[in-house]
Amino acid sequence: MTRLCRDEWPARRNAHAARVRPWVADRVSRSQFAIKHPVHDFLFEYYSFRPAHLARWSPGFDVVCEGMTPETCDWAEWFESCDRGMSLLAARFKPRRRAYLDWAVTFLRTTVEREPTFHCFGLHEWAMVYRTTDVRHSRVPLRLRHGELDAVVESLPLRCTHYDAFRFFTPAAVPMNRTPLTRVTTTDHDQPGCIHANMDLYKFAYHVAPFLPAELTADAFELACAARAIDMRASPYDLRELGFDPIRIETRDGRDEYVAAQKEIAAKAMPVRLRLLADYESLRDAVNSVASPAGDGEMSPE
Repeated sequence: MTRLCRDEWPARRNAHAARVRPWVADRVSRSQFAIKHPVHDFLFEYYSFRPAHLARWSPGFDVVCEGMTPETCDWAEWFESCDRGMSLLAARFKPRRRAYLDWAVTFLRTTVEREPTFHCFGLHEWAMVYRTTDVRHSRVPLRLRHGELDAVVESLPLRCTHYDAFRFFTPAAVPMNRTPLTRVTTTDHDQPGCIHANMDLYKFAYHVAPFLPAELTADAFELACAARAIDMRASPYDLRELGFDPIRIETRDGRDEYVAAQKEIAAKAMPVRLRLLADYESLRDAVNSVASPAGDGEMSPE
């Protein structure tokens, strides 16, 4: 068991609260007035972690916080330890979720070891509006007319490797993708150059909260914010009024700009991915050492 003294854990908790407060306050303020944002809403709607949960702090499992009380603890999973503090043991992790830990460790390790690719050019957002007038962000104008947009998709190969982007392709775009993707083959295709795969590290961070450090969840959220901005700047939507200059992937210079941004996100994501893998492996091993045989478990982060 790791121990945090009476001065150490409040400082970490306060630092986390100060860091995430602007993200949380922005979302809460917009929600109060029903103001939609095509970039930022994704981080709280597609990803299911509530703003109040993002604001909560935890040092992770098997840590004793000296002097912490139930009134100063952010999570119900914690309990009072015998030495005047609060702690979260791996034994509190639900045994039925052990299968998810096994899947996640395999997925994260495979993705870490896979060679990144950087030639998709963010076309998944274009494939979602290909040959249709039913756009996902109806309050935001498109940068190109529909015929011009369709021509871009038809002039460039679709090489999406991420199922959770591919599943939103229009029916006309689905057969154009180089590889048919399914939920069960996610581990076979996700790779560390993918903007969406790097965004999804946030999902892995919060999916086992509060058993991972809140600081890691905040790091993954910050990464997701940066990745989402690149994702939407390269989309066919015109977001300049919201402060997002387009990455014009319909041009050669725009595609080069996208690849450079994609590589920058991938470089920032790798330390987060490695920390997630290490923490997931530690949690899985700790849970397996104390839990009874698992029943049916989750098989994907969805």
